[in-house]
Order: sequence, then structure tokens, then C-alpha cells
Amino acid sequence: MVHRQLGYRLPDRYPLWLPGLVGLVLFGAAFSAFAAASEPSGNEIDWLNMAMGLFGGLALFLFGMDQMADALKAVAGERMKDILARLTTNRVMGALTGAFVTAVINSSSVTTVLLVGFISAGLMSLAQSVGVIMGANIGSTVTAQLIAFKVTKAALLMIGVGFTMLFVAKQERVRQYGGMVMGLGMVFFGMSVMSDAMAPLRSYPPFMDVMQTMENPLIGILVAALFTGLIQSSAATTGIVIVMASQGLVNLPTGIALAFGANIGTCATAALAAIGKPREAVRAAVVHVLFNVVGVLVWVGLIDYLAEFVRWISPQYPDLTGNARLAAEVPRQIANAHTMFNVANTLLFISFTGQFARLAEWLVPDRPLGEEALVARAKYLDDVLLATPSLALDRVRLEVLHMGERVQDMMERIMPAILSGNKETLRDIERMDDDVDMLHAQIIDYLGKISRLSLTEAQTTDLIRLMEAVNDLENIGDVIETNLIVLGHERIDQGVSVSQPTREVLMNFHVAVNQAVESAVQAVAQKNQLAARSVTSMKQEINRIAESAAAHQAQRLVAEEPNRIPTYTIEVDIIEKLKRIYYFAKRMAKTVDDEDSGDRS
Repeated sequence: MVHRQLGYRLPDRYPLWLPGLVGLVLFGAAFSAFAAASEPSGNEIDWLNMAMGLFGGLALFLFGMDQMADALKAVAGERMKDILARLTTNRVMGALTGAFVTAVINSSSVTTVLLVGFISAGLMSLAQSVGVIMGANIGSTVTAQLIAFKVTKAALLMIGVGFTMLFVAKQERVRQYGGMVMGLGMVFFGMSVMSDAMAPLRSYPPFMDVMQTMENPLIGILVAALFTGLIQSSAATTGIVIVMASQGLVNLPTGIALAFGANIGTCATAALAAIGKPREAVRAAVVHVLFNVVGVLVWVGLIDYLAEFVRWISPQYPDLTGNARLAAEVPRQIANAHTMFNVANTLLFISFTGQFARLAEWLVPDRPLGEEALVARAKYLDDVLLATPSLALDRVRLEVLHMGERVQDMMERIMPAILSGNKETLRDIERMDDDVDMLHAQIIDYLGKISRLSLTEAQTTDLIRLMEAVNDLENIGDVIETNLIVLGHERIDQGVSVSQPTREVLMNFHVAVNQAVESAVQAVAQKNQLAARSVTSMKQEINRIAESAAAHQAQRLVAEEPNRIPTYTIEVDIIEKLKRIYYFAKRMAKTVDDEDSGDRS
């Protein structure tokens, strides 16, 4: 069932950060129990209220980020693909584009998945993608910069305004902006709740002792990397660090080490997404890991110098002292350090994109020839993109092109096999349809997952038309397998020999129909209405060729030749099946041609 987007929604699947939230709650409960057991009688900390505040605040914070990201993707997700495809002509533009796209869609992992699709489709080289991956790290720091602004007093107002836009506005775009404002308000309100809950920890010695161990950068990096890998969001980890800093619980060097760990931990998302994927996806994930890990290794010994530089460029409050000054200055300093670290790394390594690409290709070599061809597997479908339906639908179009290549290969080989091939040749083509059927099943399954998301009306229409087009393409493969191959076997079993004039007639008809199939696939894959109309406009020409072929067969029927009846029957059936294939190609084209979209005849 397809749902239209009405604004606010509950997640259709468990969000990636949910296991982390559960883990944090369990850890917090254990810590609270331990602290309560060792608590001196004079301590007035209410551990139950603190745990509830941390749990509720973190839930609001993470859910707000999820809501804000969903709204951003709905507003701008479709255009981000075009920007990525067009503005990555050189490594510098690639880095800038990666930063911009990631800042908008709020996910460096989605940016990486998009790049994998471009690489697989031959639209971008791995070396070109390295610059975009570097820029994506910069874009991922934008959320931390927003969080560092002290606007928590306006959080409830933002939630109220966003809620009103969601439920009152009739225009879909206004509702999407409302979701963005409401999500951002929930982020700030969750920060406020967590900050208030953590306030008593400033005077609790055991907790301060634990935080002092984090001043060892290696421990801080490890803890943040593990936590980020668990919740799969570096922005969330950095946001929590900033919240702790706002209570004076974290100093700047510790905050920088934790931000470094978040940069490493965020690679877990890309690495998990690459499991079982084509080599291009694995290489892109390897580049992501290499860049982030090497960047941290370069800077781990320079944390104090980075801290001094950030203090110099960030606002200072010399009129405050102690924890109050830390709480006022450190949140902005951590956000600035996070951004400066990623900008500096990009500037440092931007000249070595080719070397990163070659190292990834060396670490992840191509599989031996024929290994990947044993099982037909979708090349472009990725569940990570389901969070952005417009990008997921676009990936289906690429997969239609992949499936269409298999069908076109069958089309090109079937006519020579029918007219003069042997049984083994026919069986090879028959086995090719198994691959087509497997790709069809994977695409339909992926479209089913998209249909369970919240979709706009345009996306719903797009999904339905794509499903029709994929089914039509699969029907073409079935006509070849179940009808034309059978005719080839009949020709061999009955000893029929097709004359040269008849071969030319049938081959000419086959070429025209094959061209229609090729154009229909291109029309669907590229949303190319010119290609679609070229298919629908072939109707009269196809009918003319079919009638001419039928007239030729009628003349052959009255000729005194051996086996003329079986020959006539096979040849007429070939013509009818080719007309059937054109019918499905025309249906595919009409899913793209808006002027004729209502006609499915």
C-alpha cells in the first residue's frame, strides 16, 4: 500500500540509532545503580530523575534529528542527485559539492551510496568520488554547528510553529518545511532536557573521575568511535558531546578527541552498507574509512595546537570563571574544531585523490572474470537510500537499465538463433531469462519497500509507472523464453529451412522491434520523453512492416516448396510474437510519455 505524505509520521522501520539508544539506556541504568550503591548518604542526586531526563532528552534529540533529516531530504533530495552528477568535474568542485549535498541531506552515508551508483553506471570514476567523500565530511559538521548555537529558549516555539505548519498548511512544500522546523526544535529541546538532567554531575566526583580518563585522547577516540558506530550518527555523538560541554563536564581537548572518534565511528554505516555489494561500493567504503582514519592519525598528536587555534577564533567570555566559562565557551569551540579538522584534512589530502583510489582498488581487487556473473544481482538498489524516496526511485531507474541490458542481449541473439541456431544456442538464451526474472523480483521487492514509505503524490505516480514498466520489460523476456525459443526448437525438430528472402523480411522486422525495446528502456531509465515518443510513433511503421511480412508469407504459402505449411506456421508465429514484444515496449514508453500516459493499449 502506498501512503501519501501528510507531514508528521512515525518511522516505518526501526531507525538506525535505536539500538544505540537502547544500549545507552542500559548503560545509564547500570551506571546509576552502581553510583547509587556507592553514593554517600549526604549526596542529593536523584538518579532516577536524572536517568529519565537523559533518556527522554536523548530520545527527543535523536528523533528530532531524524525528523529534520527526513524533511530536508523530501525538500531537496531529488535535486541533490543532479547536483552531484553535474558538479564533480574536478576534485575541488567535487569536495565543495560533497559538502553542500551532505549538509542538505544530513547524511554522509547517503552521499557515499549515491557515489557508488554513479561509479557503477560509469558516470564517475573512483578517483573523482574521493573528493566528494572528503567534502561529505565537511558537510556532516553543519549539524554540530547548528547545535552549538544557544537557541534552546526558542526550542518550544520552533516545535509549535513547525507543528502548526505540518497540520494546518495545505501545500505539501510548506508541510515539509514545517517538519524541518519542528525537528530542529526537538533537537534543541532534547539538548535542553539532557543539559538540565546532567547538571548535578558537575559536583559528583566519580563521574568527574571518569571524564578525566577521557582526557587521554586515545581513550576518548575509542569511546566515541564505538558509540558512533553503535548509533550510526557522528552528528548525534558530537551533539551529545556539545551538550556535556554546555554543563562544563567536558573540556576542549577531550571534546576534540571525542569528535575525532565520531569521525572514525561514522565509517561503520558506509562499511555495513557495502557488505554484499558490488566492488565499487566496497571501494567507496574503503576510501571513506581510509580518509577518516588517516586524518585522525595525523591530528591525534596535535590536539593541543588545534585547541589553541580554536580558542583564538571562537568567542570568549573572560568575565566568567571555572565551569561557567567552560560551559559558555567550549560548545562553540568543539563545533569549530570539528569543522576545522575536516576542512584541514580535505585541504591536506585533496591532491592525493588518485592515490586514495589506487589504494582502495589494490585493497579491493576485481573478482575473477565470471565470478559475479554466476548469480544475477541488482547493482544499484540500496536500502540506505530508502530514507530518501526520490533517490531510491531514481536508483530503480538505473536498475531498469541494468535489467534492460539483459533483455536487449536476449533480443539481439534470439532471431539468428531461431533462423539458423542449434538447440544449445537456444538453451543459452533461455538461461538468460532466469537472470531477467531474478532482477525483476529484486526490483519489485525494492519498489515494495518504497511503497511502504511516506510518499508525495508525484512519487506515488512515479512508483506505479516504474512498476508497470518493470513488469512490461519482464514480459518481453518471457515472450522470448516461452514463445520464440519454442519456435526455434520447432524449426529444428521439423527440419524447416527458412529461405533467404524470408530471413531478410524477418530480420528487418526484428531490427525495428529491437530498436523499440532499446528506446523504451532508455526512456524509462532516463525519463526521456523524446525516446518514449519515438517508440509510440513507431506503431504505424511496425504495423506496415508486419503487414508486408504477412503478405510475403502468404505468397510463400502458395509456392511449391517442401514443408511449406510448417514453415508458414513458424514464420507467422514469429511475426506475431515480435508484434507482442513491440506492444510491451510501447506500454513501457507510455509510462514516461505524459501526453499519452492514460492510454495503455
